[in-house]
Amino acid sequence: MRTEIVNNLDHPGQLEKLYRENKTTFKKEFNLIYPDISEKAVAQVWNERLRFENEEVSAVSGKELIFVLALCILAALIAKVPEIFPIEPEFFYTRNLAFVVLPLLTIYFAWKQQLQTKMAIVVSTGILASALYINLLPNNSNSDTLLLACIHLPIFLWAVLGFTFVGDKLNDHQRRQDFLRYNGDLVVMTTILLIAGGLLTAITLGLFQLIDLQIEEFYSQYIVISGLAASPIAGTYLVQTNPHLVNKVSPVIARVFTPLVLVTLVTYLIAVIYTGKDPYNDREFLLLFNLLLVGVMAIILFSIAETGKNTGRTGILLLSGLSIVTIIINGIALSAILFRITEWGITPNRLAVLGANLLMLINLLLITYRLIRTIKDEHEKEKIEKCITSFLPIYVAWTMLVIFAFPLLFNFK
Repeated sequence: MRTEIVNNLDHPGQLEKLYRENKTTFKKEFNLIYPDISEKAVAQVWNERLRFENEEVSAVSGKELIFVLALCILAALIAKVPEIFPIEPEFFYTRNLAFVVLPLLTIYFAWKQQLQTKMAIVVSTGILASALYINLLPNNSNSDTLLLACIHLPIFLWAVLGFTFVGDKLNDHQRRQDFLRYNGDLVVMTTILLIAGGLLTAITLGLFQLIDLQIEEFYSQYIVISGLAASPIAGTYLVQTNPHLVNKVSPVIARVFTPLVLVTLVTYLIAVIYTGKDPYNDREFLLLFNLLLVGVMAIILFSIAETGKNTGRTGILLLSGLSIVTIIINGIALSAILFRITEWGITPNRLAVLGANLLMLINLLLITYRLIRTIKDEHEKEKIEKCITSFLPIYVAWTMLVIFAFPLLFNFK
């Protein structure tokens, strides 16, 4: 869509056709490229037209709304499976929590984008096979490989969702970037919905308490759980049908959080040195250190995805600084896990952490290199995005290895 808009700026009829074929995608893509084409009169006219239309939330499509509501109800039912069927809750939620939402989001995009039959079969097979596999693994609460498979399964299902989102443009880096941007927008929108839901819950419970009716147990077991399960689906619907609701908020959040996270990380590293915390011999501290690393890595990817080509020199400098500090944290975590492997041998957990740290380190080094190059040459900005999107299949491949190969390699231990 983005390329077609740029190529047809001198063809008003074709632009109008593109807009009428998919208004939501057209608006979203046009807003992203407008800073680069704002000098053209036709672009200025379209910008004013779309801005005028964006003053109100788009009218909902009855067919799509019914489909989304059905998915929300289905998500709520899946979340309550242990109460509907004689299944142990701990067994179900440990292995199947990701299936409450991610496959339904996949179904939504497959329906919305009219996914080709071959791709739909591949997607369906992937979801069903993973569900069958994770539930057939030996029920050993002390199994590290089982725990690793359960932890990495949501990432695999997220990758299946991305595969569906991208559609038949698997090698299109811009489409992959759009998927990352969608994830950032979804987090923002879902957070807003959850905050609104929390306020509604407080008001509802308060009102019923005034008339001496205690509905807390029923409300928490059914309404709250159903709302939590449905909120990502409702958030996706709002993001897709009204992209203007968050496409200006998310970049602002990214720009605000980047310097805050950078300052926090630097302060944290100084505090670690001051307190003498030892990630080499303290297993729990090393675990938290790696969780911090994953979180910061996600923030870097989110910031680059949301700001993209509109990132100024100051933003590039801040992202470069954040990437360098994250590389230092990664280096510490990597050296600590290598130390533990040398001292106490290899285990599924240590190998999984080692592989993830190595991949993130390589990706961070490439991103930092491109960010530094961008400081001198702004034309390098596109290569930063490619550096991220090109690495996504590698993360997915490692995730699949941990899920499907580790249990066999380590004999389900």
